[in-house]
Amino acid sequence: MGGEDKPQSSRQQLCGLVVGARHASSLRMGNTIRALVAFIPADCCQNFVVGDLREMPLDKMVDLSGNQLRRCPVHVCSFRELVKLYLSDNHLSSLPLELGQLQNLQILALDFNNFKALPQVVCTLKQLCILYLGNNKLCDLPNELSLLQNLRTLWVEANCLTQLPDVVCELSLLKTLHAGSNALRLLPGQLRRLQELRTIWLSGNLLTDFPPVLLHMPFLEVIDVDRNSIRYFPSLAHLSSLKVVIYDHNPCRNAPKVAKGVRRVGRWAEETPEPDPRKARRYALVKEESQEAQAPTLPHLLPPSDS
Repeated sequence: MGGEDKPQSSRQQLCGLVVGARHASSLRMGNTIRALVAFIPADCCQNFVVGDLREMPLDKMVDLSGNQLRRCPVHVCSFRELVKLYLSDNHLSSLPLELGQLQNLQILALDFNNFKALPQVVCTLKQLCILYLGNNKLCDLPNELSLLQNLRTLWVEANCLTQLPDVVCELSLLKTLHAGSNALRLLPGQLRRLQELRTIWLSGNLLTDFPPVLLHMPFLEVIDVDRNSIRYFPSLAHLSSLKVVIYDHNPCRNAPKVAKGVRRVGRWAEETPEPDPRKARRYALVKEESQEAQAPTLPHLLPPSDS
């Protein structure tokens, strides 16, 4: 009988492989069908994509991220006790008016979608604390955003903003603002009103000067101006709450002076309190000579790279 165990085990293994292969094939087919159906904006098709979601989850959270949705399923808006709604990484460009029924919503993620304008219904969700709008096509924000007076965190990175909307300066409880990877050249002076603001991320914009308004915000703890075009940094030593300043990948000729214990991330970060001016001048000259040498090899319309 012992001799029969091996063939039986082998057959079981073979059956298992066959079943597994069929299951994987079924999953692939199911994913293909879901992807095709997702392109049909009809409510019945969009409901099929999100599966059997008929009752509000016990944790009061719905995550529909990465489902290739073109419409937000309206029946989700009936979960009036919902606290967290994640709609990231879909193909949304609008939201149903019924979303306004979710008056207990505290976190709303709309990043990685196709919004060209923020739907007005979002501005009616007055309990929102965290709003993710990054990686869309937003050129502005509606004035009605000021109604969200409980907002603590706002992410608008990787959009099409050429200036920071004034309405942001009216969000009095805002603690974290992520506005990186836009086309910002300056910041409004009214930003200093945000006395609860602790972290501001401005990397990957078009700043040529360190924003003067930040010098009047001693409550800031983290300032990120990485990957801009800032050539000179004023002293930040008077910013008493500052913990970290990130200024790397700027064509700067000096490091920002900071108070003791503040972490700097960028060129000359390890030198205290300032880099040797002679080193800075030498670096600048070498940089300029290198740029002049490389200029003929670059496209006519593009400036020489600083990296």
